[in-house]
Amino acid sequence: MILLQSPSRFLLQILHDRLLSQDKGVDIDCQTVEFDDVRYHIQVSMRNPKVLVLSVALPLPPEEAVSFDGLPFGAIEAIKAAYGPVVQILDPPKDGFDLTLKINLAKLPSDEEQKNAILLQIASIREVVLGAPLKILLKNLSMKTVGPEAGQPVALVHRPNESFFVVPQADKVTVVYPMRFLDSIDIVLATSFLQEFVEARRTAALSNAPACMWSQSPPPELKDAPESALTANAGFVTFVVNPRHVEGKKLDRTVWNLLTFHAYVSYHVKCSEGFMHTRMRRRVDTLIQALDRAKSDAEKLKKMVTGPSFKKLSMKDRA
Repeated sequence: MILLQSPSRFLLQILHDRLLSQDKGVDIDCQTVEFDDVRYHIQVSMRNPKVLVLSVALPLPPEEAVSFDGLPFGAIEAIKAAYGPVVQILDPPKDGFDLTLKINLAKLPSDEEQKNAILLQIASIREVVLGAPLKILLKNLSMKTVGPEAGQPVALVHRPNESFFVVPQADKVTVVYPMRFLDSIDIVLATSFLQEFVEARRTAALSNAPACMWSQSPPPELKDAPESALTANAGFVTFVVNPRHVEGKKLDRTVWNLLTFHAYVSYHVKCSEGFMHTRMRRRVDTLIQALDRAKSDAEKLKKMVTGPSFKKLSMKDRA
């Protein structure tokens, strides 16, 4: 099983390169797209080589998802807490993007370990922004407090026009994913994968992991959710998160794993599909080789049976 990494390798590489070549660098203006349609645009001008401008476009939120000015609730506070004076939020953001940050490399700490930690945080801007509301709800769980949304499903965006639901309570947080796939083969593979995923949770080695359930129909926790958000052709996956799952350093890891669960399943479904295609191609090649060998053997046998012809001589010819 492969777990997706939080820092963007694209952003992290550019940040490190810019630190190493601030005087010899060139202007940078490049874009990239990550899974779930998260887009980055990073710009650097040699007129001010210690300043980077990073713009981020988030997945298009569905109607039921809660957001403020195009950002998940709590995102602005999370950015300020994570980066401090190193990062400044530009308002308004650049056209076509939901967030634009001005990163001042001159304000990075001199200590190498602290500097690398902040660079990793900047490269993890996706987790900081999209994971902000989930982190707030799970922090409340760790402190065993609840807000006004207690018992009600809160819709959080994680894919374009798709959301998952978080139902906070004082002693637990229930997270529900409507699993949707476009390809019919993906639907079959995902359904089988999720059922096996739930079965694996019951093993002794995973007894401390959050409880996991799969159902074809929406679970009771989503009875107050809008019907338009409850269409799922691969069923619904439910996790029950307890306070012990969000203690200390576990909080960030739990937030990231929950935020990217659908991408995690999609990745393994595509890997399974690719593996099966490879096996089928190998099987076909093996059958073709067997047919070729059978054809060659049949031709040899035919030659042996027919062999050279003999002419029967008459009595006159024999004389």
